[in-house]
Amino acid sequence: MSAQRLTMMFAGLFILVSLGLAHMSGAANLGAMSWLWLTLFVGANLTIAGLTGFCLMTKILKAAGAR
Repeated sequence: MSAQRLTMMFAGLFILVSLGLAHMSGAANLGAMSWLWLTLFVGANLTIAGLTGFCLMTKILKAAGAR
């Protein structure tokens, strides 16, 4: 596994763990609709991209014409 993929995986895991800890301590309510769901999605996407190499944002950007 490359250093770039490991970095993405760990960054995603840190985001997910910090959201989980904030929710458990009562500092963040993930049960309500909020912008924290966007953060959760980004953390999950980073983790998946690190593990599998598939990144949805990269696919979207390439389809839009990015190199």
